[in-house]
Amino acid sequence: MTFKQMFTSSVGKKLVMGFTGLFLVLFLIVHVGLNACIWANDNGEMFNKGAHFMGANWVPRLLEVGLFAGLILHIIQGLMVELSNRSKRAIKYDVTFGNKGSKWYSRSMGLLGVLILIFLVLHLAHFWIPNRSAQGFIGLEGEIDLYTKMKDTFIGDSWQVIVTILVYVLGCAALGYHLAHGVQSACRTFGLSNPKWIAVVSTLGYAFAIIVPLMFALMPLSFHFGWIN
Repeated sequence: MTFKQMFTSSVGKKLVMGFTGLFLVLFLIVHVGLNACIWANDNGEMFNKGAHFMGANWVPRLLEVGLFAGLILHIIQGLMVELSNRSKRAIKYDVTFGNKGSKWYSRSMGLLGVLILIFLVLHLAHFWIPNRSAQGFIGLEGEIDLYTKMKDTFIGDSWQVIVTILVYVLGCAALGYHLAHGVQSACRTFGLSNPKWIAVVSTLGYAFAIIVPLMFALMPLSFHFGWIN
């Protein structure tokens, strides 16, 4: 397979989607681990130390560039795969199999991806952009208190706060369904065919798709309902 075919052929697009998707899964593990520090209930001391480390060292900042490149490529390839699938389904079958043929979320990856993108844009606008702007995109000039920023974002009874929390929770739910299909799909794309290993991957994939998005969804809820100080 040529370099061009990696981005234009059906198999190549799926390979790129798989590689970038698994890379983003690794990012989610790191990100949820860092954010889980808010439950130390120490007024954000542990969380802010972790956030400072991620922003003040060149290795995480360099990986951040790769993360955004992978994310953009994942989105573009995902849209291309979705458009390709829709063009092939222009003539619908007389009989639809529903969930017997495939799960609804595996048929709705495009919609789920859009919901995740909306959530991601909001998340970046709330936290990443203000913090990186304060730090400076090249040199570290300052830093915002991200724990206090989370409090300001998720605590209150205004409609803006309620809508923000709803978007976060819905975005996390969409992420869960996206992962439930994506992890298994990526492994199949890489050639996993042994039924025993497919069962193991499916179990781990479903567990990851439940635990990680649930932890992310609980973070704004924890602030809003005063479960942490």
